[in-house]
Amino acid sequence: MPEGNEVHRFRDRQAATFIGRNVRADSPSGQFPDAALLDGRKLRGIVAHGKHLGYDFGRELILHVHLGRFGDFTEGKMPLAEPKGALRLRISTRTDWLELRGPSDCSIYDQEKWDKLMARLGPDPLEKGSDPHPAFNRIAASKAPIALLIMDQSVISGIGNIYRAELLYRARLSPFQAGSRIDLKAFQAIWKDARKLMADGMIDRRIVTTRPKDRPHPRGKAESGEVHYVYRRQGKPCLVCGTAIKSREMAGRTLYWCPSCQKDSAGK
Repeated sequence: MPEGNEVHRFRDRQAATFIGRNVRADSPSGQFPDAALLDGRKLRGIVAHGKHLGYDFGRELILHVHLGRFGDFTEGKMPLAEPKGALRLRISTRTDWLELRGPSDCSIYDQEKWDKLMARLGPDPLEKGSDPHPAFNRIAASKAPIALLIMDQSVISGIGNIYRAELLYRARLSPFQAGSRIDLKAFQAIWKDARKLMADGMIDRRIVTTRPKDRPHPRGKAESGEVHYVYRRQGKPCLVCGTAIKSREMAGRTLYWCPSCQKDSAGK
């Protein structure tokens, strides 16, 4: 599932190519008949917030896209290729094209519906000037495990399973520690770390969370198998302490952690 870094990367790339231009829009698979409403209109702007994208076509026409677990974009230069697979939406100009496949949502919102969506979402670490305090207040008031809270999009927008596992490891926090036991200083450190790691992950679609000094090969780019501390490393030795990484299901997603480096304040 694309995390917030990938969504913001898509926004930046697509904005540079399509904003301010009149576009052609169609749905070769027929799965998005409302593409006709966008055909010939000027794309005024693109908003990325967490895992949501909003394409502003004016006159209460906002294309909402949530990629979900399987959605993805492909892009290229004209001419258009023959449609392949379940191509939900295609946007093009005289010089460029963009194709969307497999999103969990691709639908038209009016401004009111878009505003309601934004109001339900937590602050996004990748948004300039985003205020993290509402997220901290939600966390501090909850007895739920911090691993659940920081992946709750109504608390913090954009953090997915990879960043969840890696941010908690880097903070040396137990994923099972209650949110109410996370102090402001610890939360601020996680927020600051998320801003940097997620911004770094926008550059080349490669999420690297390990520090060079902790890698078996500290020089140069991180090699395969040493880009993450705990994510998908269950059964393998922790890069820092050597303890076997553990995993378990939590709310339908796999959680990863080091039981030695991430003991909570009660020693669990």
